[in-house]
Amino acid sequence: MSGPDARPDARPDVTVVVVTWRQRELLPRCLASVRAQTRPARLLVVDNGSDDGTAQVLEEQTHPDEVLRLPTNAGYAGAMAVALPRVTTRWVAVLNDDAVADPGWLAASLRVLEARDDLAAVTARMLLDAPGGAVVNNAGVVLLRDGYGADRGLGEPDGAPYDRPVEVFGFSGGAAVLRTLAAGAVGGFRDWFMYYEDTDLSWRLRLAGWRIGYAPDAVVRHRHAASSDPASRMFAVHTERNRLLMVAAEAPAGFAARVLVRFVVTTASLAVRRLRPATASTAAVHDPRLRLAVLAGLARRLPAVLADRRDAPRTRSRRAVLREWRGVPAREWGQES
Repeated sequence: MSGPDARPDARPDVTVVVVTWRQRELLPRCLASVRAQTRPARLLVVDNGSDDGTAQVLEEQTHPDEVLRLPTNAGYAGAMAVALPRVTTRWVAVLNDDAVADPGWLAASLRVLEARDDLAAVTARMLLDAPGGAVVNNAGVVLLRDGYGADRGLGEPDGAPYDRPVEVFGFSGGAAVLRTLAAGAVGGFRDWFMYYEDTDLSWRLRLAGWRIGYAPDAVVRHRHAASSDPASRMFAVHTERNRLLMVAAEAPAGFAARVLVRFVVTTASLAVRRLRPATASTAAVHDPRLRLAVLAGLARRLPAVLADRRDAPRTRSRRAVLREWRGVPAREWGQES
């Protein structure tokens, strides 16, 4: 490793965790980009029970510092829930296996974190790894007015306003650096298989009094949806269930109740429309049977989520966090609601 941020004689104080599943073709590029960082890092790969030769690639080509092989696919969230307690460095970074980080990604992220003791996480400037001009994939997570989380800047041309460091509601699990102790103190990643685990953790960090920043100089290029299909039923089930779980776990009780009631009423309305095929939507998320499966999954996990909600460490009220960040894409540093 070389460059102004290299510390060849120092023991790395950051661990990069890469969760992988059946990505033997893309994984070597990702891990090579971690090895090329100007800031030394320990590399932990969690293999989610891949059966496509990923284990052989890890052994013969990439040589991470540690490989944690899970017997079955636990999803991104499940893998991170297992990995985070194993991290002993001050910082923990996450990087998708279908992403490639610029050499200065870690250094740029850590410069921001080390300069501010109120920050728990810094999220990267993720660009779509696709032909044509530079396009934003994620510049932080936005908390929408309906309770959804969304990629800030998704699909927009790179450049202003995404070239400025700002405070954002949440970090993206695709590429971010976190304070290990802060993430662990609020419970780490919930084992929700995939989707919304990063927004949920961002909620809990904010409730505990932490802030989250966006570092435009921390650039990562991402092959969006390389391991999942946003149009699939699996995507719809996990996204909708985990959104409802997140709102139930973190948002003010009244807001959470309204979100749940709206979901139930919409499900009933869609069921009625199915009786008139000419007006029925074919989108997976509008299938009443899928939405009933979402509600069944919610019911199974809700008792544990509500118990965690009661015991979660908080220095800020849920209402205050929602009021400050609902519908707000970003804030200049020092700008209060």
